[in-house]
Parts: sequence; structure tokens; C-alpha cells
Amino acid sequence: MSPSRFDELIHAPTRLAIVSLLAAVEWADFKFIRDEVHLSDSALSKQLTTLEEAGYVEIRKSFVGKRPRTSARLSQTGRAAFDLHVAALQEIVARSGATIRPS
Repeated sequence: MSPSRFDELIHAPTRLAIVSLLAAVEWADFKFIRDEVHLSDSALSKQLTTLEEAGYVEIRKSFVGKRPRTSARLSQTGRAAFDLHVAALQEIVARSGATIRPS
């Protein structure tokens, strides 16, 4: 495995919440992400665009009837970056002597 790497792009609280959510699913509907992360449509759109431009997220646009539907998922690059970021956070916490307990 690669050494851990703190990722400033992912670490921003809103993007970390989005990436963490996407790490748990194959694809997520825009509305689901918006509601889970508690963002406005425009704020989520901006964050997804930032993550997509970095190559961390893939966006899929389709129609259900005449209504547009947007979905997102982590790309392989995004998954790797997230895994390395989580490892870096775990190393930081471990240095403090604290333990990470699952909830």
C-alpha cells in the first residue's frame, strides 16, 4: 500500500462529508447526497464540480421520464485518495495516543 497522504482537497469539511458518503455506495443520487450532507443544490453542485475536476468523482446525468437525474460516485482515483487521507488522519490521531473507536 502507498504511504498515507493528507489531502487538502478532500479534508475540507463539506467535501469530506461528500466523499465519505460516496465511499459507502456504488452510485448516489444528487438529492440523496444533498439531503444527507445538508447542502443547497447550488452548494452541492459546486462541490461535486470541484471533486470531478480533481478526478475524484464521476458524474452521470440521465433522464427519468422528462426529469433530469444526476448521480455521482467515487472514481478509482477518488477512492485511493480517500483511503490515503483516512490513513493519514489515523496516523495523526495515533500520535496523540488516543484511540479511534467505532460508533
